[in-house]
Amino acid sequence: MNFDAEIQKCLVVLRSGGTILYPTDTIWGIGCDATNEKAVEKVFAIKQRTESKSLIALVSDDGMLNRFVKDVPELAWDLIELNNDEDDFEEHKPLTIIYDAGRGFAKNVLAADGSIGVRMASDDFCKRLIHKFGKPIVSTSANISGAVAPHNFSEIADEIIKTVDYVVAWRQNETGNAKPSSIIRLKTNGEFKIIRE
Repeated sequence: MNFDAEIQKCLVVLRSGGTILYPTDTIWGIGCDATNEKAVEKVFAIKQRTESKSLIALVSDDGMLNRFVKDVPELAWDLIELNNDEDDFEEHKPLTIIYDAGRGFAKNVLAADGSIGVRMASDDFCKRLIHKFGKPIVSTSANISGAVAPHNFSEIADEIIKTVDYVVAWRQNETGNAKPSSIIRLKTNGEFKIIRE
């Protein structure tokens, strides 16, 4: 399967306001343009999830994080660097940080208080896709709200596969037991709270 061809197909869908089912640095996710309110509405509809619950967005690099988060605390950069320098890959767990305020996101991606959960993608496919797209991409688990999140592609319900606009033909045969990211709420003043280890 051609890696770059898959990215190009995803870009066409994302730019037209569509939804994708794609492999991430954690579990498979449902994604869309995180700045497009109508696209985000589609993701909520696919998951049958209330819009009162915020979504996680993936960025490709430091520059994109700075553009879409109003104030990135110094501690965030330390945590990101520490996470990216993890030597033991088996113990490596991607980190999502909830920041006080996002900017440029669709309003239905943000929590009611304006906060936003953002993860810097470490997976090659995600990084290249987001970099080429030039904007953050939503990443939410590929399951109906309330159902168990799938550990790999084979566990994703047909209902999800049939409802998204494009299913990425990459890493579908992997059988590992992928897990969601750790989540930390990080306040501008440096206070933090572990939401999910």
